Amino acid sequence: GVGAAVHIFVGMVEAPLIVRPYLTTMSRGELFALMSCGMAGIAGTVMAIYGAILSNAVPGALPNIISAAIISTPAALALSALMIPFTPDESSTGIKIADPPANAFEAIVRGTMDGVKIFAGIVALMIVLVALVHLADAALSLLPDVGGKPVSIRAAFALLFRPLVWLIGVPWPESETAAMLMATKTALNEFVAYLDLSQLPEGALSPHSKLIMTYALCGFANFGSLGIMIGGMTTMAPERRHDIVTLAPRSLVTGTLATLMSGAVVGMVG
Repeated sequence: GVGAAVHIFVGMVEAPLIVRPYLTTMSRGELFALMSCGMAGIAGTVMAIYGAILSNAVPGALPNIISAAIISTPAALALSALMIPFTPDESSTGIKIADPPANAFEAIVRGTMDGVKIFAGIVALMIVLVALVHLADAALSLLPDVGGKPVSIRAAFALLFRPLVWLIGVPWPESETAAMLMATKTALNEFVAYLDLSQLPEGALSPHSKLIMTYALCGFANFGSLGIMIGGMTTMAPERRHDIVTLAPRSLVTGTLATLMSGAVVGMVG
C-alpha cells in the first residue's frame, strides 16, 4: 500500500527504499505489485520537465502528467494482481529492524555506503541493458529492409503497439505515428518520446490523440529503467535477487499496459 502510493511522486528505486525492511518478507505477488507500480509511474522530479517539453504541443500538459501518474498506479496494481494474485501477509506487519544504527552518525555512514552500492548496481545494470538494446539493433540492421525501412527494435515494437494505440482511441490513420512514440518510449525512454511528441509536424496527430499519448507515454516502462530497478532492488534485498530478476520483465509489460489503460480512459472521456 505505502510502496504503491509513494510511486506516484517518487521513482522506482526511492519507493522500495521506503519499505526496504519489508522487501525480504513480501510475497512474490506483493513484490511484483511494487515493481509494476514503479514501471507505471514517473518521479516527481521529472514532471515539471516533461510539462515544459509538452507545453507548446499539449494544453495543460503538467496537470495532465500529474493526473496520468496518479491514475496509472491503481491500474498497475490491478494488472499485477491479475498476473500474480496475492493476499496481504499478516506476519509481515510487525517487522523489526534487525540492527538499527546506534546514533545519527552511524546512520549517516550506513546510508552513504548503502547509497554507493545502490548507485553502482544501477549504473552497471543500466549500461548493460541499454547496450544490449543497441547490440540487438545493430544485429537487426544487417537484415534486408522491410517496406523500405530498416529493421530495428523500435520498428518491431511499433508493429506491436499500432493496434494497441488504436484500441485506446487513436484513429487508425494516426496510429503509426503514435505506435512509434510508444516504441521509442519502450526501447529508449519516455523523455525521448515526449521530445518526439513535442516536435511532431502539424497534423501528424490530432489534439485529442496528443492528449491520449501524453497519458500513454507517462511511465518508466523501458529497458533502461529495467536495469535501474533490478540494480537498485537487488542491492536492497539480495535475498530476493531471483524473484526480482524473474519478475522485472513482467513488470515492464504491466507498466506499459497500465499507462495504455490511462490513455484509454482519456480516449473515452476526452
